[in-house]
Amino acid sequence: MINMQELREHYRFTDDDADLLKSLQPLAIENRENFSQMFYDYLYGLPAIAAILNRSNRERLRDMHEKWFISLFNGIYDNHYLNHLSRIGHAHVKVGLDVHFVNAAMNQIRHFLLNLIDSNYSDREHRRVLREAVEKALDMNLDVMSTSYREEELKKVFLSRAVDSFLIKSTERFTHGLNLVLVLALAVVSIAIVAMFGWDIVHVFRGDVEKGVFTALGSLLILWMMIELLDNEIKNLKGGRFSIIVFIGVVIVAIIREILISTLRHDDLTKQAFLAATLLILGIVYYLVSLVQRDQSKL
Repeated sequence: MINMQELREHYRFTDDDADLLKSLQPLAIENRENFSQMFYDYLYGLPAIAAILNRSNRERLRDMHEKWFISLFNGIYDNHYLNHLSRIGHAHVKVGLDVHFVNAAMNQIRHFLLNLIDSNYSDREHRRVLREAVEKALDMNLDVMSTSYREEELKKVFLSRAVDSFLIKSTERFTHGLNLVLVLALAVVSIAIVAMFGWDIVHVFRGDVEKGVFTALGSLLILWMMIELLDNEIKNLKGGRFSIIVFIGVVIVAIIREILISTLRHDDLTKQAFLAATLLILGIVYYLVSLVQRDQSKL
């Protein structure tokens, strides 16, 4: 956190400014009741703030605000004063007061003090330097109080970021592990399909040529389907894009194989017509999806 010396340097708040504010202290003490009345009339006019005040000790808060008002003009602006402002900011955060209302309230205080100076000092140059000193002091107060909100938000962000990072990394590792399991499973199934293709070839040599050829062709289609799935999954593991068209192609292959088997079994025409219509629809979907992917690849 910034120290008071650095804060004063950033706002060009000099010892002369401190002396000017010190000279305003008698006027501030004289008008503390007017300040308190103005300030609380404003606060109770805001429902969001009034709800917070109604849950608290009104007299204690009024006394604290008056002490803060007088402390603006004590002429001592050191790290102790900075810590005091920081505690006020954290108190605002603790009660759930939105930082917007802190800024709005400070704006009302600013107008009150500037009007007070204008009403009590006739010399134009003296008014100017007094106003500038008050502006700097209020800006520093608002800066420190607002910092309490930023610190609170950073705590939430860092906690959320740590939790989010842990969850994301854990999920990514879990998903990567599932993908590896899927690749291994596809490889095992592919080996089984190769064995099935070999068994279909055996049927050809045993004399059942028609059945052997059709089933062997179906096994080859399934093997092609597995190769496509494996290739797509490996690309996915390497960070490639998910390709929906591969899965549509897999379904098309499955339907083609079913048509071959249905023809071999001499199923009724209704079932074969249904399979043919399904294949046609899938072909259209495949074509449309391929067009979309082709257009995206040009972007």
